[in-house]
Amino acid sequence: MNTPTDKGLIDTGVMDEALDREWADLLSPTRRQWIRYTGLAVGSVALASLATPSLATQSSGLADAGKNYAEPPHKPGESPWGYETYKQPTPRPFSARPGEKQLPAQPRAYTDIKSYHAHIYFDEDTYEKAALIRHWSAERFLVELGDWNLEPRGPHTTPSFYFGFTNDLLPKIVPWLQLNSLGLTILIHPNTVDPRADHLYYALWVNRTQPVNAFDWPTLEKRKDLSVEQIYPNTKPHVELEA
Repeated sequence: MNTPTDKGLIDTGVMDEALDREWADLLSPTRRQWIRYTGLAVGSVALASLATPSLATQSSGLADAGKNYAEPPHKPGESPWGYETYKQPTPRPFSARPGEKQLPAQPRAYTDIKSYHAHIYFDEDTYEKAALIRHWSAERFLVELGDWNLEPRGPHTTPSFYFGFTNDLLPKIVPWLQLNSLGLTILIHPNTVDPRADHLYYALWVNRTQPVNAFDWPTLEKRKDLSVEQIYPNTKPHVELEA
């Protein structure tokens, strides 16, 4: 039996069963419950504001739950950003590469690249494809094959594995991965004295790109150790590369 409040929701058209069913496959049960009884929640907030008039003039400058920024002070029920944001000019960022000089004084020498890494990304639906690429790679190439990373590690935001290889293998491994990626995202980056730029700006991608979380790494100017990561091959290739 409907309560008077439920009946009021139905009579005013707030509760639209067809729309609720349309969203059913996209939203969690908790979220659907929230949509269904939004009218009740709004009514409760209104009653609470009447009961505590001091909230009407209270300002908020704290970051709201789920947000990664702090809102400017504002009154409840008003936009923290004001109502003329469309008049703001378009600012120019300080640098296209945060923390780095926008224009270098001269090009870097290609001989700065000492080796390469190939990072193969996968998830719970594609791990079998990653396992096959890993198996094929170890059979065919003398590389340094790393462990499985079953959760984000370092700058990599999804599960992955990597193998490192020397410069002479680049003309073979890049086209081989292009043709044998099995649809997975693959990051290929050089190894220089600037690991931050290696991952963010000098990278090659097979298929699509994805975020690489290396922006907080020290820039070349701030690095104290200018050594380059070494490659120590650990596979025993025994299958002739298809040609």
